[in-house]
Amino acid sequence: MKVRTPFLVVNPKSYLYGEKSLDLALAADKVAKETGIEMFFTCPFTDIRYISERTNHLIVTAQHMDPLKPGRGMGHILPESLKEAGAEAVFLNHAENPMTVEKLSKTIERAHELDMITIVCADSVFEAAAVCKLNPDIVLAEPTDLIGTGKTAGKGYVVETISKIREINPDILVMIASGVTTADDVYKVIKLGADGTGGTSGILKAPDHKKRIVEWAEAVKKAVKDRK
Repeated sequence: MKVRTPFLVVNPKSYLYGEKSLDLALAADKVAKETGIEMFFTCPFTDIRYISERTNHLIVTAQHMDPLKPGRGMGHILPESLKEAGAEAVFLNHAENPMTVEKLSKTIERAHELDMITIVCADSVFEAAAVCKLNPDIVLAEPTDLIGTGKTAGKGYVVETISKIREINPDILVMIASGVTTADDVYKVIKLGADGTGGTSGILKAPDHKKRIVEWAEAVKKAVKDRK
C-alpha cells in the first residue's frame, strides 16, 4: 500500500477508547475527506474494527504487533487479526513499547507479507539510520525526551535526519513528530522536508481536539505550497 504525502498521524494512543475514540476518528475522517490529506489514526486494539467500519478516509493504525503466525502465541498480537479487523498500518518500536532488533526485523517482514504499512520509531539520527536497514515504510524520528513536552526537535536535527534517511533509502518516508503541538510546528517540519507529522498531546491538550486537527491539516497544505 503506497502512502500519499504529506501525511498526518492523529495518535491518541490509549488516552481515548470506545465512543470517545470513535468521535475523534470521525472528526479526523471528515478532515481527511475535505482536505485530501492522507491521515493515519491510532486506537486501542479492541477499537480497530469499531473505527475501521465507521470511517472511510483514514488509515486505521495499530499501536503494536508481534511477529507470530496463526497458531500458538497466547497473549501476543497476531498480525492477521489486526489486518482482518481493518488495520492497514502499525506502529513499531515506540519509546513506550521498544523492541529488540531481531523482533523488529521479523515484525516488519510480517507486516509487509500482509501489505500493512510500517511506522517505525527511532530516537536519534544514528538509530534512524540503523532502522532504515530493516526497510520500513516510514521512519518516525523523534528524540524520546521531547515526547509530550510541547518542545519540538531543532532545525538541525530535522534537516540532518531527513538528509541521512534520504541518503540511505530515498523510498523510506520520514516523519518528524516529537513535541509537535501547534499548527506552526506542523508547518515548520513539513516545510523543512518531512513527509509527515502528527502527535498525541498536541491534539488532546488542545481546547478543541477537532479544531486542532483542522489547523494541522491547513498547516500541512500551506507548507507544501510554500515549498514550491
